[in-house]
Amino acid sequence: MNPVLLALLAGMLGLAAGAFGVLAYGASQRQRRDLATISEPTIPEGAAEVLSVIGRAYIIADAIDGVVRASPGAYAFGLVRGHTIVNEQLLGICARVRRDGVIEEARLELPRGPLGDGALILQVRVATVGEEYVLILADDRTEITRTEEVRNDFVANVSHELKTPVGAISLLSEALDDAAGDEDAVRRFAGRMRRESSRLTALVQDIIELSRLQSTDIVDRAKPVNVARVLEDAVEANRLNAENKNIEVLLGGTSDAAVYGDAPMLTTAFRNLIDNAIRYSPEGSRVGIGLQSRDGMAQVAVTDQGPGIAAEEQERIFERFYRIDSARSRHTGGTGLGLSIVKHVVANHGGDVDLWSRPGQGSTFTVRLPEMDPVDTRESEQGVTA
Repeated sequence: MNPVLLALLAGMLGLAAGAFGVLAYGASQRQRRDLATISEPTIPEGAAEVLSVIGRAYIIADAIDGVVRASPGAYAFGLVRGHTIVNEQLLGICARVRRDGVIEEARLELPRGPLGDGALILQVRVATVGEEYVLILADDRTEITRTEEVRNDFVANVSHELKTPVGAISLLSEALDDAAGDEDAVRRFAGRMRRESSRLTALVQDIIELSRLQSTDIVDRAKPVNVARVLEDAVEANRLNAENKNIEVLLGGTSDAAVYGDAPMLTTAFRNLIDNAIRYSPEGSRVGIGLQSRDGMAQVAVTDQGPGIAAEEQERIFERFYRIDSARSRHTGGTGLGLSIVKHVVANHGGDVDLWSRPGQGSTFTVRLPEMDPVDTRESEQGVTA
């Protein structure tokens, strides 16, 4: 073959190969751009701005449950890890929403962490956004749920507690009517009716007191309060109860500690604490009350010589209506709300209350309240109340 013809043929083949390479490269680049668009999806215009102001945790997921965008709250709740939704129940809801195209709501209960029994209660709402995304909104309902449970338990407990004295008064009135001709029986039944009436009155007063305390804002009513004067008032309020049982109440300690709070509420708390000590102390014994300042805290300790409290009971002693010995509480006239009131008032003043007790060795309740700064105390000296 002619050498010139061979060279021409080789050049044409090389040109064709080069053109093919250029076309292949162009196709490859277009495919890369398409893949990049798929791997980095965008959410509908304006959605991000709206989600940033709704005040809820949110997640936007694509068709294969990949997280396109999520708020910090979604990570904090443990719904998202990296770019993945990790809650199986939530994934199931997303699948149903994609399949049916219907908005779905559900309540999720999630562990707070790897330890303990604490849980988060989330109300979630899942809906489709555009053709390929789902939007998940999550609202923390933990505190609201806890409050509702406490309220329901409180109402149930109140109903149960009121039935006992009311029922007893009803039965005693019938017995009193049947024993009209027996003077001794009449006096006996009348005495029991008075005791049940007193118990009912105390229970209603404690319920009203606890309700009032829960609805009171300490900040609006707070003033400098001298703790020693509050304790003196609380002791005086229990003077008659102590004398009826021949119990000596000793108030000791020297401190001019002042706290920022509500004096009547603090008096109520300490009155209940001292009353509890007197109720469970034997006749002829002592109840000691000590006040001191330590590490910027006003510390009040109330010690009795009662039967003591077992370790397994101490965790529940501050619960509403909880009684270690119901029969003994009825005998002493306790309502089961006194220590709940103490804990509630102390907590609202930024303090805490601890219990030390041993069966047969009595109990010591210690209240700690943050003291006012000495400078603030001097400036407010004229306003200190008791």
